[in-house]
Amino acid sequence: MFDQARLLLEPDVRVLVPGLAGFGGTPVPAAGPSLDVLADEVAALLDEAGLASAVVCGVSMGAYVALALARRHPARLRGLVLASSRAGADAPEARERRERIARAVLAERDVRVLHEEVAPGLLGATTHEVRPDVVEDVRRLVGEAPVEAVAWAQRAMAARPDSTDVLADVRVPALVLVGEEDAIVPVDEARAIAAALPVGRLMAVPGAGHLVPLERPAEFAAAVTQLVQQVVAQRGGPA
Repeated sequence: MFDQARLLLEPDVRVLVPGLAGFGGTPVPAAGPSLDVLADEVAALLDEAGLASAVVCGVSMGAYVALALARRHPARLRGLVLASSRAGADAPEARERRERIARAVLAERDVRVLHEEVAPGLLGATTHEVRPDVVEDVRRLVGEAPVEAVAWAQRAMAARPDSTDVLADVRVPALVLVGEEDAIVPVDEARAIAAALPVGRLMAVPGAGHLVPLERPAEFAAAVTQLVQQVVAQRGGPA
């Protein structure tokens, strides 16, 4: 999902893109489903890279992991990017849907339910209309998802706590990105997250749905680069 945006970022910014929870060729965590497990993995990745802190960026589930990192390891944040993210916990019906998806993919040994129920809402109407290559990329990525990873991730997201209270404690520069055509996270919800962050701002990306870095990589990379430059100017040191 980050390949194009990463190429645009790396001339100016060192980028680490972890595979988490069984995706990207990594093993499914042995621990029970919890985004805290993934937040701890990110902290360990920073240790391995010799980084005391970093600008942490997450999209959708990755943003939930970033919020868990902010709660468990606040000193590791030099800046924060939350894209296509909620701060609250799932409502009961959303938790039930995630559990149903987890059971279905494990029982069928197939991710058909993701193609039917999840994938259609990931991209904006503009992308569906004018970017068939991106639509096909998402279809391929969804189809390649290991069923054990899908089930673990769905259950981890369903179990996540409300992180609204975490936002007020994030004292580093923060950016909230949302696609103007996001059918999952409305712009008003993203605006409320930005308002709750002490040093937060909102950027709504035209022509994008839920997967901003894939649908609009240039705009995504430019916004993240600007935040990194703000962090460097404010605190000094390499990006």
